[in-house]
Formats: sequence, structure tokens, C-alpha cells
Amino acid sequence: MEKFKDLQYERPDLKELRGEYKRLLAGFKQAKSFEEADRVFLAMQGLMEKLMTRQTIAHVRNTMNMKDAFYDGEIQFFNKEMPKLMMLVKKVGKALLQSPFRPQMEEKYGTLMFKDMEEQQKLVKLSTILPSIRENKLRTEYSKTAAACSVDFMGETCNFYGLLRHMQSTDRAERKAAFQAWAGLYESVSGKLDEQYGKLVKLRCGIAKRLGFKSFIDYVYLARSRYDYGPEQVAAFREAVRQYITPLCGKMYREQARRLGLEKLEYYDEALVFPDGNAVPLGSPEELTEKARRMYEEMSPETGEYFNFMTEHELFDFVTRENKHLGGYCTFLPDYKAPFIFSNFNGTSADIDVLTHEAGHAFEAYYSSRRLPLASMTFSTSEINEIHSMSMEFFAYPYMERFFGDKTDKYRYAHFCDALKTIPYLVSVDEFQHRVFENPGSGPADWRRYWKEIEGKYMPWRSYDGNAFLEGGGFWMQKQHIFLYPFYYVDYAMAQMGAFSLYRMQQEGGDAWGSYLKLCAMGGKYGYFETLQRAGIPMPLDPAVVKETAAFAEQYAEQLKQKL
Repeated sequence: MEKFKDLQYERPDLKELRGEYKRLLAGFKQAKSFEEADRVFLAMQGLMEKLMTRQTIAHVRNTMNMKDAFYDGEIQFFNKEMPKLMMLVKKVGKALLQSPFRPQMEEKYGTLMFKDMEEQQKLVKLSTILPSIRENKLRTEYSKTAAACSVDFMGETCNFYGLLRHMQSTDRAERKAAFQAWAGLYESVSGKLDEQYGKLVKLRCGIAKRLGFKSFIDYVYLARSRYDYGPEQVAAFREAVRQYITPLCGKMYREQARRLGLEKLEYYDEALVFPDGNAVPLGSPEELTEKARRMYEEMSPETGEYFNFMTEHELFDFVTRENKHLGGYCTFLPDYKAPFIFSNFNGTSADIDVLTHEAGHAFEAYYSSRRLPLASMTFSTSEINEIHSMSMEFFAYPYMERFFGDKTDKYRYAHFCDALKTIPYLVSVDEFQHRVFENPGSGPADWRRYWKEIEGKYMPWRSYDGNAFLEGGGFWMQKQHIFLYPFYYVDYAMAQMGAFSLYRMQQEGGDAWGSYLKLCAMGGKYGYFETLQRAGIPMPLDPAVVKETAAFAEQYAEQLKQKL
């Protein structure tokens, strides 16, 4: 494989692909043996993998510079044309489900793929193709809106992520000023974001209605492969978070306020854990990447092989730039069995979290893709995928001295507490989306009211120091998942429970790394419950598990605090 920057990109000929796909589909239906059917099936998968590789290259290069005209055009092409392939993919799924060789194929490729194919028959109709194209277009418009936001602050041009670094300053005036600039950016585009989200809600509800679903919620649970549980179980999970985790987080924030010498913690104080400053990584992006390479070499033979592959082929982009897409992600190039990590370094400990969290996703993709027969099986459901990343953050704890020096204990304490303190926010985003789609006729004023009520329920400590826009409920729109990946966000909370369970296993002398490798190796072969069971991870949706996890987290956080 070449370095990512040198990979050749050519727009795929979808007319030619459709013709070849149809020819192979006919051959699959006529197959006389499992071996023949499997051979044709793998050829069909190969066509799709080549297409997905090209789409991923275009996507990554587009997010690197949202104003690159060429790759903007390529994304528009994929947004328009990919939904048109959905009916053909549906036909292939139907043929597989009806094949006399299904038992042998299910044995080879696992149960989840066939369950997905069964549900795909309900999720795709000709009448949903044009709405899906419009949805893709709106998502791209949102990404451009967010990426274009910047403000001059303390002599530099900052986007949202650049301002977050200033919100960890030991100077409270600087933190407040950065917060006001950050909130001002969102308020300045709030009208446009309201409009874009309103259109997305209407489109998504329309798609669900065309497919015969009572609501978008019913549709999205199937679309996200949530076959083992439904909204009721998620609501019970949120309530367990409110009951067991919210009070513990409130206690941590009260301790933080005392530590900072503040009578009341405002939002712009939440990120500053220590009065003399948070632990910040030591070194340039290049130096931090080299430190990560050595860490993964020491962690295990598997992780060493993986990160050297990433380094050799330059499969990451960490530096924040103007017009670069917000946030971070890990994606995958099927033809090369190669992950790619994208992020925005901002000089805080979050940069190291990228080198563990997103690198955890990438490790799983590298590891599973070399052990499973299909690239499409590389990833599992998102509730599992996020365990891969969050667990890696904990497994990296013993190596943090090289990144943080004499402030390592501060990093571990802050990171562990933050992993817990994030959970109430994660479930808040989930309940917000349930409220919106339970009331599809709602509008911007309703959304702000929903958020304000939900925020008070799960995060009663939250205060915005009188900022009218945020005090009025505008904070919801800062989460891109609401726009781009509906109903994804609670998966992080469920996965954090799984990661805590693995780390607890390690602390109690169990083979947590062995369970982790087993989890990664399974990829997307099995459903959510079965994957957890095979890896020996307790069910996160169980309120008793939430209660036990909160007790462990409180005890372990206290141990970390004693080392400060």
C-alpha cells in the first residue's frame, strides 16, 4: 500500500458497476453448490469494497478541507448516486436470504449480517431514494456551516475546537471570554442550524412514514441494528444513569469547585480540573505520534504491528486547520484493510485521547479485518465499536508518563472522572432526540425548551453564567451527532459502561486484555447481546450493572485522587 496522500482517486463508473453487480447476482441465483455461490458472493462483495474505498478516500480528503472544490464535487456525486444503489443491494440481500446455501453462509459469515439483510428489506423502498439524497445534501450543508465558523481570539483565528483550548486556561477571565466567543459563534449560525435541523427532522420522519413505520424512532432502532432492545430499555438505562451516576458527577463537580476556589462552577470552569492547570501533552503532533508508536509497540505485539502500519502509510491527519471538518473519527479503506484516523489537535489532553480513543477504533479495524472473511464484517454495532475505543483509553494508562511527565497522575484522575462525567450528557442528547421525534411537529423554541428541561434532569450543576442563548436551551445544537448521526450518541454511554467493566476486570486481576482481543476479533459477526456475552462483558443496559459501575468508578476515582 502507498501512503494515503499518494493513493490515486478516480470517480467510480456506477453504470458499469451496476451491470457487473446484476450479472453476478444472476450467477449467484443459478449456483449449484455452496462453493460456487460463495465464490460469486465474494466477487459481489469485492465490487462493493472497491466502491466504498473510493468513497472513503473522497470523504477523508473532503473533511481535510471543506473548501476543496474537487472533493466537494465528489461528495455531492456520492450523496446523489449512492442511495440509488440501495434497491440493488436489497435484491442481493433477498437472494442471500432465500438461498438454499444460507445455513453454510451464515455459519461462515455470522448471524448479524443475515439479520441486517432481513431488516434491510423493510428499510429500503424506491420511494425513499430521493428523500435519502436530500438528507445527504442537508448533512453536507450542515458540515460546511459548522466548518466555516471561526473568530479572531487573542491574536489567532479559532474555530470551535481552537476556543476549547482557551476554556482550559488557568485565567478565569480568558476562560469566560473564550466561552462567550464560542457561544457567540453558535448563536450567529443558530438560525441556519435550526433551519437545517428542521428540514432533517421532516425528511427523516417522511422516510419512516413511506416505509410504513409509526415513527422515525421505530425506523432508526432497526436501522441501527438494535435488535436486542428497544426504546423502553434505553429509557430505563437513562433513568439508571440519572439515579446512580448523576449524583456522583455532582459530587465530583462540587469537589472541583472547591479545588478551584469557586463558590459556583460555570460551564467555562468545568474543563479546568486543577487550579494550576490541567495536564497538557508534551511535544509537537509529530513527537506525540512517535511516542504513541513506541507505546503501542510495548503494549502488545498486535498493537505494535498495527500502529507501525498506520505510521508507515501516514494514515492519520491530526493538525487543526482552517476549513477542516470539526471533530474526529476513524474510518476504513476496505481494499487496503487500512484504518484512517482524523482529528483536530488543540494542545490539550484531548490530543492524547485521540491517540487512544480513535486509535482504539483503528486497532479493532486492523485486527478484525485480518481475521474475518469480509471487510463489511470489520465493525460491529456502534454500542460495541465504542467499547473498542474507550477501553483502549484505559489500557494506555501505564504509558502516560511519556506524554504528561510529572503531571501524569493529574491526567489519569481527570480522564477517569471525565469518562464518568460525560455519561449524563450522552443520555441527555439521546432523550432530546426522543423528545423531538416523539413530537415531529415541534420547532426551534420547543427544542430549546426540551433541552433546558433535560439538562436540568441529568446535569443539574450546569450553569452558563447568564448567557441568554445557552441559558435558553441553545446548547443542544453544538452536538454534530444530532445532525449527522441520529440516535447514535447513547451508544457512547452504553459502551463506556462496557469499558469500565473491562478496566474493572483488569484492576481485579482478570484477563481484560484477552477479553478485549476476543471482542475485537469478532468484529460484526454477532449481535449486541451475543458479542458481549462471548467477550465476558456485563450487559450495560441492566440498571444493576449501572449501579455497580458507579460504585467502582467512585472507589477508583478516590484511589486516583490520593495520588495527586
